[in-house]
Amino acid sequence: MLLPELTGVLSGDQVRQTVDWISGQQDADGALPWFHGGQLDPWDSVEAAMALDVGGEHQRAAAAYRWLAGRQRPDGSWAAEYRDGAESAPAAESNHAGYLAVGAWHSWLVTGDEELVSELWPVVRRALDLVTRMQLPGGAVSWALRPDGTPDDLALVTGSASLFQALRCGLALAELAGDAQPDWELAVTDLGSALRERPEAFGDRSRFSMDWYYPVLGGALSGAAAQDRLAASWDTFVVPGLGIRCVSDRPWVTGAETCELALALTAAGRPDDALEQVAAMQHLRHDDGSYWTGFVFADDARWPIERTTWTAGAVVLAADAISRATPGSGLFASPGDLPGAGMPDPTGSAGWLAGGAGTVRP
Repeated sequence: MLLPELTGVLSGDQVRQTVDWISGQQDADGALPWFHGGQLDPWDSVEAAMALDVGGEHQRAAAAYRWLAGRQRPDGSWAAEYRDGAESAPAAESNHAGYLAVGAWHSWLVTGDEELVSELWPVVRRALDLVTRMQLPGGAVSWALRPDGTPDDLALVTGSASLFQALRCGLALAELAGDAQPDWELAVTDLGSALRERPEAFGDRSRFSMDWYYPVLGGALSGAAAQDRLAASWDTFVVPGLGIRCVSDRPWVTGAETCELALALTAAGRPDDALEQVAAMQHLRHDDGSYWTGFVFADDARWPIERTTWTAGAVVLAADAISRATPGSGLFASPGDLPGAGMPDPTGSAGWLAGGAGTVRP
C-alpha cells in the first residue's frame, strides 16, 4: 500500500513507524485510547482510527469503530470519556456523537469495505439524528445535553464546524445506503449559514486556535472567505519554526492543532504552507514514531508529558492530505466534494446498501 510521504519532512518509513505506534496503543478489544492505559474519547479515537486506515491497518481501524458502535447509548450518544472500557465522564457532547460519520466515510473511501459501512450505518444514523435534535434556533448546534436530556444553550464554533463536516459525511453515507435524510440536509444548511454569517450564535472561544481554522477544515468556509479567515489570525497563532499555539495567550505550541491547521491550509488550496506547518512541528517527534502533545517554548519544556494517538493521527492525516497518497485524502483536501457541493455518485449505483447482502437494519 502506498503510504504518505512528504519529501524532506516525513518518509514513508517514518509514517509507517507512526502508524505502528498507534497500533501498539490499541487494546485487544479494539478500544483506541489516547495512549495504552489512558483515557478514550470518541472524537480523538476516530481521528486515530482514520490514521490506521491510511497506514493500511484496516482491521485495527474497523475494530476501533466497532468498539465505539458497541458502546453507543440508546439516544445516539456516547460518554465524553472512557477508562478501561467504562464510562468515566458521562456527559453527552454533540461533537463526540457526530464524528463517527467522518470516520465511517473515510473508511469507505480508503477501503471500500461494504460490510463495515453497512454495519456502521445505523449507528451513524442514530448519532446524527441526535445531533439534529441538538440544533439550536439559528442553526448552531448545542455543545452538550443537560442532565435532563435537553440541549444546553451554548454552541461552540469548533464543535459545530466539526459537525458540519460530520453531517455532510453522513449525507454521503445516506446516499450510499439509499436512505435519504432530509432532516440532515436542512440541518447542515442552517449550520453552514450560522458558521458563515452568525458569529453571535456561538460562545466566544476565540483564544483557541481551533475556533480559528476549523470552519475552513470542516468545509464551512471556502474560497476567499477561507483565505480571509486564515489570514486574520495567522500572526496570533503561528509560531514560525515551531507550529501553532493552542491558545493565543500562552507560549505553548501543540502538534495536533498544527497538523489540523495543515489540513485547513490544504483544503484552502495552500499545500506548500501546509507542508511548512507539518515540518515545523516535527520537533515533537519521538524516536519511536509517536508525537508529544505540545511544547512550552518559553520554558523549553514538553507539556503535558504525554504522547497521544490523536496527535500522531493528525500527523498522518495531514501527510495524506498533502501528498494525496490514499483515496481518503480528499475528505480533508477537497471538502467541497461532499454532498451539498456537487459530490458525484461514489459507486455508480447509489443505494447498494439498501438491499441484498448489504441490507442495513435499523
